[in-house]
Amino acid sequence: MKKKILYILFSLLFINLSSLSVSAEANFTYSTPQNYNFQPRNNNDGSPEKILFIVDFSNSMNERLGYRTKLDIALSTMKETLSLIPPNTHVGLRVYGHKTGFTPKQSCSASELISPIQSGNTVNIYTKLSSINAVGWTPITFSLKQAAFFDFTDTTSKKRIILISDGGENCDESPCDFVIDLMKYRDDIRVDVIALAVGDQDANNQLKCVALVTSGKFYNANTAAELKNSLQDSLNLQKEVQGVIINQE
Repeated sequence: MKKKILYILFSLLFINLSSLSVSAEANFTYSTPQNYNFQPRNNNDGSPEKILFIVDFSNSMNERLGYRTKLDIALSTMKETLSLIPPNTHVGLRVYGHKTGFTPKQSCSASELISPIQSGNTVNIYTKLSSINAVGWTPITFSLKQAAFFDFTDTTSKKRIILISDGGENCDESPCDFVIDLMKYRDDIRVDVIALAVGDQDANNQLKCVALVTSGKFYNANTAAELKNSLQDSLNLQKEVQGVIINQE
């Protein structure tokens, strides 16, 4: 029996280590390993959902989570996940906290669409991500407003935001209040939220509200592995892993 258990554990470990390979930045290409099955969520008319990543570049992303910074973990996870998205998927990128300001108003509007939503965009998104520093505040509400009103140019399709943040709003707004008002007259946007090692309960509740009110998913990610699993689950990337039990006498 012990031999069987050890064999299963070894097999699963081997699958986990060998099934994915992430190319170096210079050789970053579109690829979908055979053991991944990407299933884009479609709109009522059959067209694929438009996806916008909103990534936290506030100063707190420089804090360490284990032996790596949160930012390093987020970037490596994004690189690995982006390589699994087919080129015909419409994706874009907005970041916040990547700039500082002399006034609170400037810091609380430091949010930018650095890669508009389009197909064949994953390499460009990662290139943009890897050139940004985490230096500023956390204007989540302002970012959601910009995304909802300006980033999605298609007014008819379903839209999804994937928000990765390591903290709650620290400007004088509430993302929870904003999405509650937004859902009164918009039903085409859903927000999946990944809370990256958020230790503050109020901030965690704030982020959870954003997801639940918009019928999105909420994830607590406290490790690099949990961040990867959360992001790939949000994107509906399904890894097909099978364990085989072999009787050994």
